[in-house]
Amino acid sequence: MTLISSILNATALVARLSQNVTNGKWFGSGYSRCSSAAEIPDKQYDVPNTDVFRHYNFDIMEGWMMADGVNKTGLYINGQFPGPTIEANWGDTIQVTVTNHIKDSAEATSMHWHGLLQRETPWFDGVPSISQCPIAPDKSFTYSFIADQYGTSWYHSHYSAQYADGTFGAMIIYGPEHVPYDIDVGPILLTDYFHTRYYPLVQRYTGSQDVPNSDNNLINGKMNFDCSLANGTECVPNVGLSKFKFESGKVHRLRLINAGAEALQKFTIDDHEMTLIAADFAPIKPYKTKVVTLGVGQRADVLVEGKDCSESQKAYWMRSDIPGDCSHANQAHSLAAIYYDDADTDSVPQSTKVNYNISSQGCVEDSLELTEPFFPEALPTEITTYQDINITFGANATGAMVWFANNISFTANYNHPLLLLAKEGNTSYPYDPQWNVLDFGKHKTIRLYVRNFTPLAHPMHLHGHNFWVLAQGKGDWDGTVTRPYNPQVRDVQIVEKGYPYEPAYIVIEYKADNPGIRPFHCHVAWHVSDGLYINLMENADLIKNRGIPYTSAQTCRE
Repeated sequence: MTLISSILNATALVARLSQNVTNGKWFGSGYSRCSSAAEIPDKQYDVPNTDVFRHYNFDIMEGWMMADGVNKTGLYINGQFPGPTIEANWGDTIQVTVTNHIKDSAEATSMHWHGLLQRETPWFDGVPSISQCPIAPDKSFTYSFIADQYGTSWYHSHYSAQYADGTFGAMIIYGPEHVPYDIDVGPILLTDYFHTRYYPLVQRYTGSQDVPNSDNNLINGKMNFDCSLANGTECVPNVGLSKFKFESGKVHRLRLINAGAEALQKFTIDDHEMTLIAADFAPIKPYKTKVVTLGVGQRADVLVEGKDCSESQKAYWMRSDIPGDCSHANQAHSLAAIYYDDADTDSVPQSTKVNYNISSQGCVEDSLELTEPFFPEALPTEITTYQDINITFGANATGAMVWFANNISFTANYNHPLLLLAKEGNTSYPYDPQWNVLDFGKHKTIRLYVRNFTPLAHPMHLHGHNFWVLAQGKGDWDGTVTRPYNPQVRDVQIVEKGYPYEPAYIVIEYKADNPGIRPFHCHVAWHVSDGLYINLMENADLIKNRGIPYTSAQTCRE
């Protein structure tokens, strides 16, 4: 009997271990609604000034946890897995003091606030070797930045592949509602999960086009594991699944986040249809779907209408699958339970899985035709610069096998952050091309034609910008733009698997209106650790005029 069938045939979903043992102190009950930015603005990015500060303290330390029943060490924030949820209103100032208590392995850390633009505070973007040096053991660093977008996102360590060990969490920024709903269910984190610590995996797979198989797939940090596969490691069966409450007749908002290291996720709810209302931080015109596809780093806000009162005693499965054609998992199927008003919260749902064809869509998100922004904005009439970016895999000068972007495999220099060098007027690095910096000068719009010549898909993330997605496909782009009067907007887009004889491609464009040095990288943790990363510099002259806090340089001295 498989693990999934044993769960489905169980008589009750009674957890063998407590929440404290499996995930530490985690989500509270219920999520607030925006109070300070309730009106839809004329433009999405007219950020209000609330003069409200939201303070958080993050202590990062090693510890033992049994999220799926296997006892393993990891890196946890405040003893929680996933980490604490950050909540703020649009326009608030978020301040997070991160203290590095990683002592046994004595490694550094940093924290990135995924999708926030950091217009006024690029030095708090949290990327070691770009905006700061990493935070040394036994040291603290305080990030302070405006919640300059609203919707659903997450934060994570940007040090190597460290967040695969547990240094991540949800980030909710409340703002205007362009589609009404009744109940905010809160964040739903979908994550592949590894029983091996991240650094041995980086060591093992650096120099290989292969990536490690995840051991499990979790919803909000929970999923049972077949202990017969634990290879002698301490393991407790049936430790418990995540559970959610739905109310009959109410409309529920679910904030889906793919916070994994490598895996594409396909999310469904048995016998329910979803209405997708946001892709990443971009509100979109609502459309209905039964399956939501998310690459690593992507988010989707969906509305789910509750059943009528006649079904108030029923329970349903929530599911997330890692497709074998797209990603690598030993246990690819994850479950959580949804209970209506009067349902027994220990009962096992008897609902039937949504039937869909995984292979029909490929390893990409929904069609560009579907995801039309709610706030219409046409492409600029003039493109001021155009850049090809080719993704390949091969041997570097030493013979090591690495990922390349335009024939360069990025290597971070944690002692010399590029933003701090640019502040000092040093914006040219011919002596170290491995920093992979493209200087776009004073160009106002930048179009990137990204081609993937490798048989693995790559969710490509750009810091500091929302970008337009003009096209996505295979072969050679013919110049056709999907909906030029209002193209899709987001901050992560998948370029699907390609081949040397037929590359896959995406075409993206963004306004160069945020002076700084912005990473553009694959969000598969194992790929970015092996060089699939590029830095885009814009308006370098303006960087010299920025007042970078002394604390950023202090991270380097420490």
